[in-house]
Amino acid sequence: MNVADVIRSRVQVFAISAETTVHEAARYLRERQVRAVGVLDGAGKLVGVVSQSDISDKVAAENKSAGIRVAEIMTRELVTVPPEMALDECLRQMEKHGIFHLLVVDADGAFRGMISVTDLLQVIASDQKERADMLESLLFPQR
Repeated sequence: MNVADVIRSRVQVFAISAETTVHEAARYLRERQVRAVGVLDGAGKLVGVVSQSDISDKVAAENKSAGIRVAEIMTRELVTVPPEMALDECLRQMEKHGIFHLLVVDADGAFRGMISVTDLLQVIASDQKERADMLESLLFPQR
């Protein structure tokens, strides 16, 4: 299974403009029940990512105004993955970089969404349940 398999069914790519205020970004995250969002420049190019942690650590904890632009606090050193990447490699990338979200960028450089550690855990848990069910049916066949 790869990244494309996980994000294929999603109908929306969550992204905001670099000009969005931190206050607006926080509301966007809350309303969509996501923890991070891609940040796009005026041309629609991925230039950053902003997370709940960024808002908490760089704005609230520093007593900065929520009226500042996300461009001032976003993470610019992006860890991106192609849609073809295997999920186990995604987990390794998250561990290597100490992050919980990976930005999915296709071969043309277009932002296609994000994959989170929660997404990966759901796939792993589902796979383990399928294996357990299969083993149970082998050990205890229904008559």
